[in-house]
Amino acid sequence: MKLHYIRFLLSTAITLSFVTIAHSQNSLPINAAASVNGVIISNDMVEQGIQAALSQGQKDSPELRNAVLGKIIEISLLSQQAEKNGLADSDKANTQLAFIRQNYLADLELSTFMSKNPVTDADVQAEYNREIASLGPQGMIIEYKVSDLVVATELEALAALARTKKGESFDKVVKSISLAPNKVQGGAVGWVQAGQTLPQIANVLVTLSKGQVSPAPIQMPQGWYLIKLEDKKSSKPPTFEQAKAAIRNGLLQKKQYEFLSQLRQSSNIVVR
Repeated sequence: MKLHYIRFLLSTAITLSFVTIAHSQNSLPINAAASVNGVIISNDMVEQGIQAALSQGQKDSPELRNAVLGKIIEISLLSQQAEKNGLADSDKANTQLAFIRQNYLADLELSTFMSKNPVTDADVQAEYNREIASLGPQGMIIEYKVSDLVVATELEALAALARTKKGESFDKVVKSISLAPNKVQGGAVGWVQAGQTLPQIANVLVTLSKGQVSPAPIQMPQGWYLIKLEDKKSSKPPTFEQAKAAIRNGLLQKKQYEFLSQLRQSSNIVVR
């Protein structure tokens, strides 16, 4: 999660709009790119803005660097004026600043954890080998077309399951009560492999017949799930080169999920 000024840079600085920049190198600290009414804009701040612009497809150039610095100066001027006008002490500002800080620290913690616990090439190769071995003697990939329903409590999930057992379509039940964004598509998830889902889901998915809904609610960190197997098919597995990007992404998500699960288990969380 980038700082707010970086997001602002991406939406405006990339147009290469300029402000007049007065250079007075002798009065600035070594790591300073500029000073606005005595407030230092560091080279590190400018570099973050430049890297954010490059990640969005911009090409490094003196013009881009000048535009980024110019936009940070504009932001500094506006923020200083907001301070003078007393806006920094408003409830709205305090809430937004706390939210930005929280998101930034969350992203920093997660990226720090991942840098200390990286997914290595050896991990990816080992996972590919494991997945290939799990295909059995036929060596075919089994894919499942899945729909799901997500609710907050087990009682709600049991009530939804009862509605499907009485003949109400899974699609209709999902659209009426699911909390997930895919409710508008009737809970459609698409084609997945069992190994691409979390164990709680995979263990149930492989036991279902086409058209069947999971016989009991499945507890997940996000809520209680019901899943329906819409269809099933088999295909030849991809080569390692074809699969390694998806495998790496899956392993990254698994590490993050496990880390967050540990934090949840060791914390006191109260929800109204």
